Amino acid sequence: QVQLVESGGGSVQAGGSLRLSCAASGYTYSSYCMGWFRQAPGKEREGVAAIDSDGSTSYADSVKGRFTISKDNGKNTLYLQMNSLKPEDTAVYYCGADPLCAWVMRALPEKWGQGTQVTVSS
Repeated sequence: QVQLVESGGGSVQAGGSLRLSCAASGYTYSSYCMGWFRQAPGKEREGVAAIDSDGSTSYADSVKGRFTISKDNGKNTLYLQMNSLKPEDTAVYYCGADPLCAWVMRALPEKWGQGTQVTVSS
């Protein structure tokens, strides 16, 4: 059974940092594109970042230069380092997996987790 479990969310002041983790199990993790998308109250889902099986990365313009996506294939774990957080980054962050990064960046991956809340106060 495929399972993605996010952790690391929380509350932080603007300018602060958080690191999200996503533990993956039940499938060949290394062959998928992995990534993060988010959804704020009253807003549509938004792709945040993705990392392909070859290590290439993609970022939404809104997070470029502030967020870094990485993965540890040995641990089947995906990370999102978030620095210089802004109140507009407040959302539920979901880990997703799909054979194609395009679907992860469209926030419509084949598989996703239960999400973790990130709240940034001004």
